[in-house]
Amino acid sequence: MELAVETVGLTKRYGSLVAVNKLDLKVERNTIHGFLGPNGAGKTTTIKVLVGLLKPNEGTVKVLGQEVRGDMPDVRLSVGYMPELPKFPKHLKGWELLDIYGRMYGLTEQERREQIPKLLDMVGLKGREKDLIGKYSKGMQQRIGIAQALLNEPELVILDEPSLGLDPVGMVEVREIVKEIAKEGITVFVSSHLLFEVEQICSHVTIIDRGASLVSDTLQNVSGMLAGPAMLHVEVAKMSNAVVSAAKGLPFVSDVLQTGSTLRIQLTTREDVRAQVSQEITRAGGVIVGMSLEGSNLEDVFLQLVTKQQGGKAQ
Repeated sequence: MELAVETVGLTKRYGSLVAVNKLDLKVERNTIHGFLGPNGAGKTTTIKVLVGLLKPNEGTVKVLGQEVRGDMPDVRLSVGYMPELPKFPKHLKGWELLDIYGRMYGLTEQERREQIPKLLDMVGLKGREKDLIGKYSKGMQQRIGIAQALLNEPELVILDEPSLGLDPVGMVEVREIVKEIAKEGITVFVSSHLLFEVEQICSHVTIIDRGASLVSDTLQNVSGMLAGPAMLHVEVAKMSNAVVSAAKGLPFVSDVLQTGSTLRIQLTTREDVRAQVSQEITRAGGVIVGMSLEGSNLEDVFLQLVTKQQGGKAQ
């Protein structure tokens, strides 16, 4: 397993305040890794350590296989970073901003000419590159921020709350951009408090609170952490005793409750068994018009872990 990020015992203090507390973090290469936690959990502080803006008090930090000790240009050149709520000079045009960043990255004029139009197209700003950034919407500013993070063709992109303050359309746009970045073989480490967004894009997640890791695993494993059976709701157009019996006869079904044209099927597994259920009901003469799975999701796990960490009281 190749790692893009690894921290061992990472600790960062501000006086008596412990912002990051012995954090062990592993981010696999070629994944979209969500970094979750309530406000003040230590997410942004951790990110600033990863990109060399802060030095840890204790622990080790490796980014792309190299140990990070403060500002290390060699490491930084392989990492793209967009901070939370990026602020760019309003008097610059979109392409001018990217050109300036390209110069800072050491890109030649030819490289900038090739890279900038490609990125503007990727983030959906083609045709708006000559507009002043001061006239950009919040979503457009987030997208130009993502573009600057990709200018140096990084191996790792770190995005701190990329959907913060965006409307639903803007959130969808940013989500699709993140997916496109990952298709290029780039590892994406994204900090967010929007759990639904993380569920849509991430393959792995780490949840932290008070600077310490509560859980870190694949999204599927984390979402399935809560005990208790899942429930499958099936709406059937042609309900019959045969349909109910077919559902009850499945080996992973513990109980079936019929209410009108709807079956509430209690499962003994957390695997996705909708195809098998559909097949058996259809064989019994039923016509399915709707199906939904009710079970624990990332939000349920997040709330349970954070509440437990905070002494049983939601903060």
